[in-house]
Amino acid sequence: MKRWYVVQTKSQAESRAAQHLANQDFEAWLPEFLKKRRHARRTETVRRPLFPRYLFVRIDLDAEQWRSVLGTVGVISLVGGDPPAPVADTVIEAIKARCDAQGLVRIDPGLGLSEGQGVRIAEGPLADLEGVFLEIDDQSRVAILLSLMGRRVRVQVDAGNVEAI
Repeated sequence: MKRWYVVQTKSQAESRAAQHLANQDFEAWLPEFLKKRRHARRTETVRRPLFPRYLFVRIDLDAEQWRSVLGTVGVISLVGGDPPAPVADTVIEAIKARCDAQGLVRIDPGLGLSEGQGVRIAEGPLADLEGVFLEIDDQSRVAILLSLMGRRVRVQVDAGNVEAI
């Protein structure tokens, strides 16, 4: 019976390992999401692994030569020892349920805020200040536009410290 297992990969070798596993006719799945990256004064959106250094492979331990996974380029080990520990199907289904049409996992912290909406900072050094919600990044940091000392200032705070007005 085919089950999902976790494969630990070398650093930044997740895509390469998934490709090599697919070349060996293993069903490999690397969940990815879109991340905003700032570099050299530019902001770009890039694909990044949801779980850095890990991916999933679906194999039947009794019927397939699963040890060949260990010799695959970019692979360090199967998680869980010998034999490896399977991942519950409900975990894989839950992650796949969050995927969009492109196969990317949607990162949504569930704040329910829209751009331009009024917010109040509930905790921290800027507590009780009100501003305008701009965006949320993939590390659950919220960008807010505040009016401080006669100017508009962009600040970032933890998403848990923000509430809608």
